[in-house]
Amino acid sequence: MIRSPSRILFAQPRGERIGAQAGRGGFLVAWLLGLMLCAALLSGTQVLAAQVNPEPAEVQRTLDAARVQVDKTRKLLQADGPIPDAELIRLRDEIQSVRADAGGLADKLEPELAGVQARLQELGTPVPGVVEAADIAERRAQLEKARGALDGQVKLARLLAVESGQVSADILALRRQGFQARLGERTASVLNDRFWRDVRAEMPADTSRLALLAGQLRQAAAGVPAAMWLALALVTLALVVIRIWLGRIFLRLTASRVPAGRLRRSFYAVAVVVLTVVTPVLIAQSVHFALHDNAPLSEIMGDLLKGMVGALAFGGYVAGLGQALLSPDRPSWRLPPVPDQLALRLRWFPWLLAVVLVLAWLVDQLAAALDASLVSTVVINAGVALALCLVLGVALWRGERLRRLARRDPEHFSMPAQPWWLSTLIAAAWATVGLSLLSLLTGYVALGSFLIKQVAWTLVVLCSAYLLIALVDDVFSAMLGARAERDDSESSLPRTRDQAAVLLAGLGRVAIVLLAVAMLLAPFGEGPSELADRASILSRGIAIGAISIRPGAVLQGLLVFVLALVAVGMIKRWLADRYLPTTGLDPGMRVSAATLFGYAGFVLAVALALVAVGIGLERVAWVASALSVGIGFGLQAVVQNFVSGLIMLAERPVKVGDWVSLGGVEGDIRRINARATEIQMGDRSTLIVPNSEFITKTVRNITHTNPLGLVSFKLPMPLDTDAELAQRLILNAFEDHDSVLDAPAPAVFLDGVDGKNLVFNATGYVASPRLAYGVRSALLFDVLKRLREAGVSMLPPVLQADAMDRAP
Repeated sequence: MIRSPSRILFAQPRGERIGAQAGRGGFLVAWLLGLMLCAALLSGTQVLAAQVNPEPAEVQRTLDAARVQVDKTRKLLQADGPIPDAELIRLRDEIQSVRADAGGLADKLEPELAGVQARLQELGTPVPGVVEAADIAERRAQLEKARGALDGQVKLARLLAVESGQVSADILALRRQGFQARLGERTASVLNDRFWRDVRAEMPADTSRLALLAGQLRQAAAGVPAAMWLALALVTLALVVIRIWLGRIFLRLTASRVPAGRLRRSFYAVAVVVLTVVTPVLIAQSVHFALHDNAPLSEIMGDLLKGMVGALAFGGYVAGLGQALLSPDRPSWRLPPVPDQLALRLRWFPWLLAVVLVLAWLVDQLAAALDASLVSTVVINAGVALALCLVLGVALWRGERLRRLARRDPEHFSMPAQPWWLSTLIAAAWATVGLSLLSLLTGYVALGSFLIKQVAWTLVVLCSAYLLIALVDDVFSAMLGARAERDDSESSLPRTRDQAAVLLAGLGRVAIVLLAVAMLLAPFGEGPSELADRASILSRGIAIGAISIRPGAVLQGLLVFVLALVAVGMIKRWLADRYLPTTGLDPGMRVSAATLFGYAGFVLAVALALVAVGIGLERVAWVASALSVGIGFGLQAVVQNFVSGLIMLAERPVKVGDWVSLGGVEGDIRRINARATEIQMGDRSTLIVPNSEFITKTVRNITHTNPLGLVSFKLPMPLDTDAELAQRLILNAFEDHDSVLDAPAPAVFLDGVDGKNLVFNATGYVASPRLAYGVRSALLFDVLKRLREAGVSMLPPVLQADAMDRAP
């Protein structure tokens, strides 16, 4: 029997329950809850109440029942003969429930087992030959017995979870094989008279079964009081009114409270999608509650009504997504660059597509529930496929017609140029629609139905990915202040928050794209329920050796790391700006202390993040061992410079602000980094020196212990010079200069006799070595002037006579 592939795309698995069993009233509260839990409604997850740890006997009964169910399912799969797809779906739902229960029990029992082991450790290890107290021995025996029982139950639960996962994979493989086989089956063409003769022959039996099911529905509806139907009508009207009112409220709040930019449009688009999903779900849930509480329903009818809620949720999502992206009534709020003419021409498309998809699910479920004949199933699948081909074909034709009109009359019809990837997608959609119609006409109904439904599914996935990517980009840009264009000159430098915004937005984009690709490239026969099951496995963690990595723990670790870095930065700024200036430390030591605190804080933040992820620091030892070889060879210089930087900050042979001389280079130390030190030269250029140079080589620190600068120069004078007069003139020049210090006092010494000259050595001190060069130059100018005014010549006697002869 050919089953429609719509089961793969739109069916809700048995056992999934959307929403909680609420009372008959309180629909407004349910509405608000639906807004907050829209993600759970879209993904089909359940909102479960917190449960206490079950009793050991109840746990054992649950595990025994799970073992029986796993063995029974495995025997059914190993039996000879084909298994209907509906039976495989039922087995899959049951085995997935077993898997979830076993995993949940293991998660609940592990903390209790850890607590028992901790209490045993507190009691300590029994000492041989020493008799314990009776109460301690009894308590130890009880704890040992409890630990053994809990350990066995945890291991059994984990084993059942693994075995049920293997059985679920076997079921998926069988469904995939059956699905691929059905795609290749061929029936009589709908253009053949024999096909319609078979339809007329099989239709009465199918019609009678449908009439029986309709009679059950009428009987259930008749059991509902008229007052209840009136209340449902009023509730439906109220929900529609509230939907319209909330839409306007969201529009005003978005325009006034959300930061300016594209975030307003993306936020409002998501709000429209949520409102459009919740409204039909609440209405359908209200009808289901009324029928379930007032009339007995058969199992088939109950499953149909429950699944109808999920189908309406998906239909509402499709309609809301199209309405949010097209925005035909509010062009300024439209996210994608869709022309106004095209948006107006396609305003009907999301609603009609949603109706066809809901009807496709309904007729497919009805055919499975009624066990319809092969011919009736083919007719149903062909009708649904033709309806989808018509809807998608008309939408594509209208878009193509508008593009042709824009080429002919660009003044009245504006159409932007299409990118190559969009043109490729449109061409692929046209080809798929044509191939689907050809398959339907030639008898490959299952193949044609699958192809056209894949086009619709691809369209929904791509539009959803576009909306989520836009929302992620806008949220991070608004929260972290990332801006594409800046007016001031300093803002061209990269900033931490902008880098964080780009990084987080990029990670969000990658996650959304990977999810979209997984949904599009899922193997044949694998639907949303299987993908949700894979996601649940991922959420429980991925084991890498003895370490289990869970997405939630990774996000928690990233959050802890970011918060720790923020806290370290705040404390570091407080130390540098507020606390350390109140101490007696010099500026260089204050900078060193703040830098050391920053290094220690970063290491602490990494350690806290690892603990939050679930990786104990003792488990990182093997990583350090593995990296030791690489550090020893490839990173030797980096580690050497880093350790040298720590030594410089601790011992302080040099500090920020010192004037140092290293390898013939002199300058002021401006910053000591983890790997290198920045030295500002006299020409305002910066020299980057590795920290190891300051530890392994000879460094002259001019301002290390003595902040004073020495001004010294030597003057040669002839032997007949009045030495006392020259000494007094030079000393007076030193004493009259404002920058020369009185203590230590300047001095002028007769250094010796060099041939025919007397050599005077003059010294004085200034407040800083950085002033010595300028003061020395000024003093030389002043001394030469004083000597010339006093008639003291620095020329030898022969040169003095020649100079006098040349004088006029």
